[in-house]
This record gives sequence, C-alpha cells and structure tokens, in this order.
Amino acid sequence: MASHPSSSDYETFLRELKEQIRLSQMRAASAVNRELVVLYWQIGKAILARQQEQGWGAKVIDRLAKDLKRAFPEMAGFSRSNLTSMRAFAEAYPDEQVVQQWVGRIPWGHNVRILEAVKDQQERLWYVQQTIEQGWSRNVLVHQMESGLYRRTGGAITNFEQVLPQPQSDLAHQLLKDPYNFSFLSLSRDVQERDLERALVDHIRDFLLELGVGFSFLGCQYPIEVSNKEYRLDLLFYHVRLHCYVVIDLKMGEFEPEFSGKMAFYVMAVDNLLKTAVDNPTIGIILCKTKDKTTVEYALQPMQTPIGVATYRLQNTLPEPLQGSLPSVEQWEAELKTLSVEGIDSGLPEAL
Repeated sequence: MASHPSSSDYETFLRELKEQIRLSQMRAASAVNRELVVLYWQIGKAILARQQEQGWGAKVIDRLAKDLKRAFPEMAGFSRSNLTSMRAFAEAYPDEQVVQQWVGRIPWGHNVRILEAVKDQQERLWYVQQTIEQGWSRNVLVHQMESGLYRRTGGAITNFEQVLPQPQSDLAHQLLKDPYNFSFLSLSRDVQERDLERALVDHIRDFLLELGVGFSFLGCQYPIEVSNKEYRLDLLFYHVRLHCYVVIDLKMGEFEPEFSGKMAFYVMAVDNLLKTAVDNPTIGIILCKTKDKTTVEYALQPMQTPIGVATYRLQNTLPEPLQGSLPSVEQWEAELKTLSVEGIDSGLPEAL
C-alpha cells in the first residue's frame, strides 16, 4: 500500500518546488530581458552606422517607426522616442561586451533613465552595477540619481583604514555617504536632536533607503548599562553584509572633537555587551549638520575604534550664499499688508 507523506514533509517538498520554479522564472525573465536589450542595442547601432556612413538625417527614425510598427504590430517598443533611445544607447555603449555583461542585466526602462540622467560613462556603469546588486526598482533608481548618490558615496571621513582589516575597511567606507539626504523630512528651523531622531524613526523606510541595503534597524534610544549606569544610543543598527553593529549619533550643529570620544565609548560598550564571536567590530557613525575636515581628521587619528563622520542635509537647507538673504514669514506678511493698503492687490479675488 502506498504511503502518504506527512504534512510537514509535503509542505517542505512543496516549498522547495515553488522556490525552484520561481528561480527558473527569474532566469527566464532575465534571459528575455537581456535579449531585448541586446536587440535594442543592435537596432540603435545599425541606425547610428547608417547616419554616420551614409549621412541619413534624423527623419529616418520617423520613417522606421512607422514601418517597424506596421511590420511587427504585436511588438511594442518601436515608437520614435524609443528608437531615438536605442540610437543613444548604442552611442553610449559602443562595446557589445559591456552590453552583454552589465547593462543587459537591467530592464530597458532602467537603462533609458540612466541615459537621460547621467552623462559620465563611469557614473552610468556605477548606477548599473548598483541596480544589479541592490535590485532597485525604476523609481528607486531615479531617486538615487536625483539625490546624487554616486557623488555622495564614500565621502565620509573615517579611520576605518587604520583600525579595520581588509576588505572590511573598504566595504565599510563605501557604505557611508556624505552628505546624507534627509529631504523626506519636514522639520522646522529650530529642530532639536530628539526631534530629528523621532522624525527619522517615523520615516524609517525612507531612512533605510538612504542608508543603503544591508542596514537592519534595532531601535532608537537603545539602552546599554555600564557600571550600573544606563546610557542610551540615539540609533542602533546591524549591518548584514558587514556582520557588525552600527551605532549612529545625531548632532544638530558642527562636529566637535569631543563627539568622537563619546562615540568611542558607545562602540566599546556595544562590543563588550552585544557583540558575539561571529560579529565583526562595531562601527560608529556621527551625523552632523556641518564639519571641518581637519578637525575631524585630528579627532579620529588617536581613536582605536572604527568611527566615521558625515553630514546631512534637510529639506529646508539652503546654499550658503542664500542663507539669511530671504525674508522671514513676518517680513512677507508686513510686505503683503503694505501692498494691500496701496491697492496693488485690488485686481485679485477676495477669497481663493
């Protein structure tokens, strides 16, 4: 008599089959995407070659769009704008190996957005690589390009090279940005550190996106006890790629040398109280509104614990030349009252 599988055995078997099917679907979708991107590159290359060798003008793209749509009505993607993108794509990546190995691994829509937003080849390929490694959606990719992530990555000042082994020091340094972009927050000008901390926690998904892939949030005002005295960490994370705890201390003003001493204490406390044998050394990150490079370097030089210092920008941050030059709310109100008295607004409706 045939036996029936137990419920747990069957569920395990079903889960394994479903995972195998999903992986196969992903590989198939990836192969289809690569073929499509390579096809678009080949079309773009052919258009570019004809224009360069035979002097064909831009209007040939209009003609091609009509004829290709007529020949392949079941296929999307032969609009004039998309054919123009194919030409630009082939011009941007003349080496087919780059297309096969890198840009062919991300969707065509992602490639178009990168072409439109980025002109430097090295920066383009960096965004391609990050999209592959971190699985960015198109919206996330656009957000990262608009925030200038390429120029901000690795910009923090750290002592990682002196106190962390390779390759952890390089990886840790590349994970830090400067400045961090907190434009997703709406805070008043006189915000305090606890207000900033609370706002970041309230927007934890946006905060984690800005920190980057790998950060796992463990808590704010995280309590640690040293010699029967309680201390609280502003923000505590664990990084799954670095395999270490990450302590973040928020400061509303300019970096001061004593900040590094306090952070060193926190890092040592986490190493002794939370870190296990499988964890790498804890890292501390001090986020300030402003910093002086030389002051930070002097402060970090004697430290034996890994610490990085970076700045952040808020939505209401203005460039230095504009700070103090714009009128206050009170000044605007006074000016509007003056205009009203003079009858300048008499042509406006009384209520909007």
